[in-house]
Amino acid sequence: MFEELRGRVVLVTGGASGIGAGIVDAFHGEGSTVVSADLSFPDGLQQDPQGTWTVGLDVTDEDAVAAVVSDIADGIGVIDTVVTAAGTSTLGFATETTAAQWDLNLDVNAKGSFLVAKHVAARLVDDERTGRIIFISSQAGKNGYRGMTAYVASKHAVLGVTKTMATELAPRGITVNAICPGIIETPMKHRERIEGGAIRGMTAEEVAAEDRSQVPLGRTGTPHDVAGVALFLASDLAGYMTGQGINVTGGMTMH
Repeated sequence: MFEELRGRVVLVTGGASGIGAGIVDAFHGEGSTVVSADLSFPDGLQQDPQGTWTVGLDVTDEDAVAAVVSDIADGIGVIDTVVTAAGTSTLGFATETTAAQWDLNLDVNAKGSFLVAKHVAARLVDDERTGRIIFISSQAGKNGYRGMTAYVASKHAVLGVTKTMATELAPRGITVNAICPGIIETPMKHRERIEGGAIRGMTAEEVAAEDRSQVPLGRTGTPHDVAGVALFLASDLAGYMTGQGINVTGGMTMH
């Protein structure tokens, strides 16, 4: 579909499962050279039988992020497009949220996304190249949700970083946008239904039914729904878009 993505070097963090895995598959299908980075992978660049590269990465460790970006540039090619899909969540009402839960969400979701984007952007600037930075935020970056104080704060932060980096990097021809998924069927979402249901006195099945009832399109989303928007943002069609937070929510969030 997007011929210009063929051969492009794409880094996807959190690529082992969920939204990240869907994005990895989508770029691979377009013929991109994809590097899937995840905390669960072994250290060092390795290539699987399908041609996708994998590398272990803790996105909260700046030295590790810098090393991986450098290793990819030296061993594969300068990263043209990065998608920051690594993320986590904890459940708990504001009065019960611990400092440790706050730190975990802000470290992984906000700081981790920033560090990866920072080092990819710095390499693009040094090499005088254009590129695409795509953050995975959330509709939680635009709304407040009970029982998710730290997560919501972290995803609002991602949108703030998106707007600032878009402004700073626009003169360089580097676009910076965010995708704001709604309720997407992933292992993290399934865990959240169990944990969130427990603090609300509901079963996971009841939470899932409630989720579906809130979506105007009548269904929850899939990683494929998010991946299609990532491909668009990386393509030439999105060359005049930057600083945007694009909803992929089935109509649940419309602003």
